[in-house]
Amino acid sequence: MNASDQRIDTALRSLAGKRILLTHADRFMGPVLVEVLREHGAEVIADTDPLLDADAPARIIAAAGHLDVLIAALAIPAATSSAVDAGEDEWREAFAAMVDPLPRLFRAALPPMIARRSGKILLMGSASALRGMKRASTYSAARGAQLAYAQSVGIEVAPHNVQVNAIAQNFVDNPTYFPPEVQANPRFQERLQREVPLGRLVGAREDAEFAAFLCSDAANCFVGQIFPVCGSWVPR
Repeated sequence: MNASDQRIDTALRSLAGKRILLTHADRFMGPVLVEVLREHGAEVIADTDPLLDADAPARIIAAAGHLDVLIAALAIPAATSSAVDAGEDEWREAFAAMVDPLPRLFRAALPPMIARRSGKILLMGSASALRGMKRASTYSAARGAQLAYAQSVGIEVAPHNVQVNAIAQNFVDNPTYFPPEVQANPRFQERLQREVPLGRLVGAREDAEFAAFLCSDAANCFVGQIFPVCGSWVPR
């Protein structure tokens, strides 16, 4: 193997030996993340619990054992109610699924990482919190709470050599928010051309490869960061 091949092999095995727990692994970015992370050499624990039970996060993390990385991917289909029509049930459902599990996961995962001064948590979030969007107030509020929490904790635990960061994505190919029937809709295709300079969705593997990088030792310098992945769509 020549030097160039060795560098490529090293890049492809950037997560070799790392144990990664991925939540909501059967939805959102879960399936492609499992595939890409394993290609990079990680041992992936793909959990599909909805995490609505308050005790579930601690139970799942305890069962997983040693973790180098926790990927907190939490998702439900976005409600499209107007602000005046969004009721209590819609609000509670969004926060119960996407916000409430987050501190429970962090409280369970962080102590051993802090104790050994090594570990990462990556939140798979949404850029809907970074730009006002019509008929998305409940969803955007929940996603915004996620980002604020991850950013704050990331700064808090950085002195312990634990890195917490978030991906805030939009216009990324995934079955939860952009299923095939949505992508085939001419109105949606026109929207891509109008709102996304890239002119297309970010590929699922493109997003997953970036997540893999943030899980690797090469990303140890990033703490409390929110990385927009939006097909060159710039939040404003």
